[in-house]
Amino acid sequence: MPDARALVGLLARTGLTVAAAESLTGGLVAASLVDVPGASAVVRGGVVAYATDLKASVLGVDAELLAARGAVDPDVALAMAAGVRRVCGADVGLATTGVAGPDPQDGRPPGTVHVAVVAAGVREVRSLVLAGDRARVRAGTVRAVLALALAALPGER
Repeated sequence: MPDARALVGLLARTGLTVAAAESLTGGLVAASLVDVPGASAVVRGGVVAYATDLKASVLGVDAELLAARGAVDPDVALAMAAGVRRVCGADVGLATTGVAGPDPQDGRPPGTVHVAVVAAGVREVRSLVLAGDRARVRAGTVRAVLALALAALPGER
């Protein structure tokens, strides 16, 4: 994936590390990063927190936020990114949460997605509505979080 290659390169050039917190993508973000040669120098790890309770217990997302808004929420995505950054000891945290379909979740229709990036001085979230089946929504979510990270992180491209 071109964005994964570009992100790994950027992180290597800037001396930063990354970790991913994933819900609907189920590990696809981490897999796309580690597909890139040299990823071991920058990828710290990842957490697949598919179940809502894991977002709180593992990643430290506020349980009251989850109870009030559900897991498919931009603030939850930001909290997941901050949590995985802390848990994995990474400079950059990425996060994905949303509804891949085919059924709605937390009252949100399929294709509703939030991606986030958290690093020193960076807290970015992007909310999207993606069309297609589960595979297309998940692949689009991976592309979106990698593109957001590339746009949000400082450094020479």
